[in-house]
Amino acid sequence: MTLSEELRWRGFINQTTLENLTELDTKEWTFYHGFDASSDSQTIGNLAAMMLDLVFLRHGHKAILLAGGATSLIGDPGGKDEERPLQSEETIRYNVAQAEKQLRHIMRGHDFTMVNNIDWYQSMNVIAFLRDIGKHFGMSTLVQRDYIQKRIGEGGGGMSFTEFSYTLLQGYDFLHLFNKYGCTLQLAGADQWGNSLSGIELIRKTHAQQAHVITLPLVINKATGKKFGKSEAGAIWLDEVKTSVYKFYQFWLNIDDEGVIDYLKIYTLLSKADIDALEVKTQAAPQKRAAQKTLAYEVTKLVHSEERVNNVMKVTEVLFGNQPVASLSKQELTDLAAEIPTTHSGESVVKTLLMAGLAGSMSEAGRLIKNGGISLNGQKVTNDEVINTTPSLLKKGKNSFCLIR
Repeated sequence: MTLSEELRWRGFINQTTLENLTELDTKEWTFYHGFDASSDSQTIGNLAAMMLDLVFLRHGHKAILLAGGATSLIGDPGGKDEERPLQSEETIRYNVAQAEKQLRHIMRGHDFTMVNNIDWYQSMNVIAFLRDIGKHFGMSTLVQRDYIQKRIGEGGGGMSFTEFSYTLLQGYDFLHLFNKYGCTLQLAGADQWGNSLSGIELIRKTHAQQAHVITLPLVINKATGKKFGKSEAGAIWLDEVKTSVYKFYQFWLNIDDEGVIDYLKIYTLLSKADIDALEVKTQAAPQKRAAQKTLAYEVTKLVHSEERVNNVMKVTEVLFGNQPVASLSKQELTDLAAEIPTTHSGESVVKTLLMAGLAGSMSEAGRLIKNGGISLNGQKVTNDEVINTTPSLLKKGKNSFCLIR
């Protein structure tokens, strides 16, 4: 499968300035992709962009990954209804370092160039920028951009000159990378189309050369209609401090049947044959969730590690399968303890239920035991015994747990 064929099949093409996508197959391209540093972690929305980069890298093209150390100080107005609060230089520096660490981890095994646009902006004075760059941008063209019109038109929240200048900065990023690395292609999210055109225009006006852009669609959860992204409530982060490895794995495991094949194409590098086979299996026996299990395993392995995904798979099997809690390693117990209430041994079942918040009173705990609603290490609890064995797993119903260590 050629690069252009794979991009279409995986659903990575939203808009492009290329007249024919097959132009990607005729030469080696140097492309760049910018990553925002407004947060201390990337999300699975950003991960989709990284997967696009990986497809290009697998086909032998050269990547420049740009951390927005300067542009994040301004704030991208694209896709925003109102201006975001400005963050300190210290915060942005930390966020850039975190973004670079995550990018290097996801792209491990591939050669690429990492840059930070603060490196060329910190030595540039405002007069030089306005004279050499600003003169190439027409106001009538800029104000017609969709995201600018939305903000400055009737009913919009307005836009400061700070935000308005963002598109010039991103345009200059492309020009700088064109001059230094021969970069002629930008990859970006759908909300960056207008900003990306600024770079193309700047290269054309200053060098009479043609550059191009490809934007990928926003990834939408078909079940909810909402996008995956860090600005949305309940975002799924790549940093395990913000989203634990267990919760990360469970998110993918619980993906709906409607969207799972699309997510396999976007978030894994599995072949078309493998994904087609999973689609057939899922249609034949959706209750077995073969596609979801593969998706959860592959994405968690990529973002965290094979060891960590195997850990959380064992934890999942302890909670919802037949694996005994005593079989868990120290790390696996730590992963489990981070997700469910944890208490100490030597207490009765009733007191343990109260301590873990699984019962609101002693009488409620007693009723749960009497009605067969409590189990300890897979066995129904019939009386208020003292729990001395560690580790042990106390379970109420199907989905409420307490770990005794």
